[in-house]
Amino acid sequence: MELWQGSDDVEAAQDQLEAAGLTDGLPVIPATPERVERMLAALNGDPAELVAELPPLWERATWRDIAVNAVMAGCRPGYLPIVGAAIEAIAADEFGLMSIATTTGSVAPVAIVNGPSARALMMNSGGNALGPGNRANATIGRAISLSMRNIGGARPGEFDMATLGQPAKYTCCFAENEDASPWPALHVERGFPRDASVVTAIGASGIVEVAEACSDRPEDLAQTFAESMLIAGNLGRDGLLGSGEPLVVLPPELAQVFADAGCSKDDVKRLIFERAIMPLERLSPAVQKYVQELVDGRKVEVLHVARRPEDILIVVAGGVGAKAAYLPTWGGGTKAVSRRVRQRSRG
Repeated sequence: MELWQGSDDVEAAQDQLEAAGLTDGLPVIPATPERVERMLAALNGDPAELVAELPPLWERATWRDIAVNAVMAGCRPGYLPIVGAAIEAIAADEFGLMSIATTTGSVAPVAIVNGPSARALMMNSGGNALGPGNRANATIGRAISLSMRNIGGARPGEFDMATLGQPAKYTCCFAENEDASPWPALHVERGFPRDASVVTAIGASGIVEVAEACSDRPEDLAQTFAESMLIAGNLGRDGLLGSGEPLVVLPPELAQVFADAGCSKDDVKRLIFERAIMPLERLSPAVQKYVQELVDGRKVEVLHVARRPEDILIVVAGGVGAKAAYLPTWGGGTKAVSRRVRQRSRG
């Protein structure tokens, strides 16, 4: 991407950038050469290094290109390595960005950050973790979205053909509340050292609140989560509800209820998996026929949210309260992808 050489007047700059199709509808920071150089100062490496090629246009995303979008999003320099790791993650084949960027569905990338970088940048993993109020969370997620648009070409009405879209298309990024979790963190589960900084990207179709302050038995809590995950409008391949890697975000309070009963994270996944089953007969005849076609005529009597319990993703985040969230992953086909954050030279 080219650096901003236009007007220094704030209002004029917004009008010019909007006219050029480079904004998401919200005001952006003009990416002047000085601002981009300050952003790149946090990087160990060559600004011209290729990080990824982003569909649908398959344009090259170098560190400098990503830095331009990070400036526009309002990032501090120290955020750049996290944005870059997220871009690398969503560009992986298994994430399915070509389809995600062009579908009529509402899917958008959600970035989950683990490790020392999240703490050093004071990312929000507590109360309102999925909401506003934290610059790192908000601008890192926005920089990912702007990069998809401005580098990859996923502009609404051109290649991004979402029927409705969703707020996560602006930004959705949060940190796991590792200190309040009774279990190993997400990145540790996925094979990284505990002291590594890691970004995990998922393709989420939306966010469903799960409120459960009544039950104190793991089986009962799991039943509530399972029933909340049975969404008929999120049919995926292979007779699944979604992509097969659904994300459950548990607040510390509910995670502790499970842990106090002796449940590991794997136990919770199993309890939910065993209960998250939708009989095919609950769907309309036309949808039943469609499901059978998806599985090449193989007889299907029930739909699951995952192929196996361990495919369910569980992350602990949030503050006080028994309000959790279920993020159904896109049924069109996507896999969670994790990438390590490059060590920063300075923030």
